[in-house]
Amino acid sequence: MKDKTIAAVLALFLGYFGAHRFYLRQTGLGILYFFLAFTGISFLLSFIDFFRFLFMDQQRFDFAYNRNYFNYVQAAGTDFDRHYHRRPVREEQPPAREPRGTRVIPVRPSRSVPTPKKKTTPSRPRASQSNHYHQRGIEKYRNFDYPGAIQDFIKALEIEPQSIAVHFNIACAYSLTEQADQSFFHLSKAVEYGFKDFEKIRSHDALAYIRIKDEFQDFAQNGYRLVAPQPASTGPAITAQPDLLEQLRQLGELRERELLTEEEFLLQKKKLLG
Repeated sequence: MKDKTIAAVLALFLGYFGAHRFYLRQTGLGILYFFLAFTGISFLLSFIDFFRFLFMDQQRFDFAYNRNYFNYVQAAGTDFDRHYHRRPVREEQPPAREPRGTRVIPVRPSRSVPTPKKKTTPSRPRASQSNHYHQRGIEKYRNFDYPGAIQDFIKALEIEPQSIAVHFNIACAYSLTEQADQSFFHLSKAVEYGFKDFEKIRSHDALAYIRIKDEFQDFAQNGYRLVAPQPASTGPAITAQPDLLEQLRQLGELRERELLTEEEFLLQKKKLLG
């Protein structure tokens, strides 16, 4: 079982040679750090790893590097607690003795017609259980492979297009890769499909990048949903024509960036054209 403190100490003193990566059985990264030691890059990377291991939550460290222990604790039903609590076992009481002088008359079982067993059809697994792309995306997300996680989350949305969890997770991954528009879009979709934990949006570390954007204030005031584009103002046909063309162009860009679905694009286009 890997120890978080040992990994941090190795990263601080021998990290530029990849010692902490070899300790965590990440041989490929260890070899890469070893060759980068001659360039000085691995010294900076190991220094970053030291602080990451030092402030990493124990549960997250066990999930990433002590998977067998993590699965054991999860199977034990302890909610990621390190202590295993057993339920108290009830002591079986001995059967009461029959009083003397009593006679037990055996009762012959009556013949009954056996009831036919109903044929049970195997239940179909839920979409969230069979959606292995979502689980694989979470694995990559926790291993800091955010681009790979985004690809799996996109495939997961093809199976569950209205999954609140998938939309929220991909919004976090887009924010961590500094893709604000996509992050706003999927976060808005999560709220549209029923996400209610707005405090998590205001405090989640992965969403820090979009919270510093200028449009976040309007996004929050609109109930954490994207602000719909304003329809073209009424007026003379000659003066309104450039504004109309500009809004149609902006709608086209939003559709190309997948911030608007085809139905939303056609609806907004119909409103602009009157």
